Amino acid sequence: MKYSWMVLLIILVLALFFSPGCKDNESIKKVNLKIRQQVILKEEPNVITYAYLPQYSHTTSYTRHHPLIQYLRKKTGLNIKQVFPDTFEQHMKMVGQGKIDISFSNPFIYIKIAHRYGAKAFARIVEVMGKNKFRGQIICRADNSSIKTISDCRNKRWIAVDSTSAGGYLYPLGYFIDHGIKKKDFKSITFAPGPGGKQEKVILSVYAGEYDIGTIREGALDVIADQIDVNQIRIIAMSDPYPGWVYAVRKNLNQKIVDKLKKALLSLDWNNENDRKILKTANFIKVISSNDAEFDSVRKLAKRLNINLDD
Repeated sequence: MKYSWMVLLIILVLALFFSPGCKDNESIKKVNLKIRQQVILKEEPNVITYAYLPQYSHTTSYTRHHPLIQYLRKKTGLNIKQVFPDTFEQHMKMVGQGKIDISFSNPFIYIKIAHRYGAKAFARIVEVMGKNKFRGQIICRADNSSIKTISDCRNKRWIAVDSTSAGGYLYPLGYFIDHGIKKKDFKSITFAPGPGGKQEKVILSVYAGEYDIGTIREGALDVIADQIDVNQIRIIAMSDPYPGWVYAVRKNLNQKIVDKLKKALLSLDWNNENDRKILKTANFIKVISSNDAEFDSVRKLAKRLNINLDD
């Protein structure tokens, strides 16, 4: 037994001795692991970027719009790629920087990127409910006995989607003000944290009892119905309807590209089986033509709420 171990040891030593390694004339290179360099991938030429405002998680944004983007690529012949900004503010800045060519956003974000960066609306959607307008919803837990009417929202903890969310903040804020409730009347106002998924976070926070009330866009409860019992959430009130989600292009995008995109989007037909699958996945039933003037009602609301579009 000892002999066999000795033989094995000798073989290992010889293997190490004769194994290839650094030659005598090779210099030893030291690696400083503290120094890191960002790897910048070469961008593809002629890419048209498409971004869905991150009201939901990136997974939801991708799942909903990937078939639509594949359709647009095939229909227009354009090299369209979906990009994923983490926040509403990042989405807007990327439009201004020319990093987003096609913006799909709520109408309030649209009037901001139109004002700041010269973006132009060219189409908007008709949602699954058959409406080309949508509302904000004020919600609480169904078993919250302290909140029965809109007046009971005073001195309560409010969580909203984002300071630039239309249905998740601004439309409900307008509704509160119309009913004599000002921002100072709430115990606190908090915005959902983190990148993406903000509508879901508001609902989950109210469901968990972390906040008394929340504000979301109409239809957001359907997105989270597979995660919680949405019957435990009660809708206290809904805002007035405003123009629906809008397709806009960045300033100076070639008009021929815009025309191709518009024609392809407006061609989607619910009665066509393949188109219907694309539309259902994206959660709308058709796309209609639009223009900047259709969003003047949102501008009037922003003015009434003393919101500076440059902020």
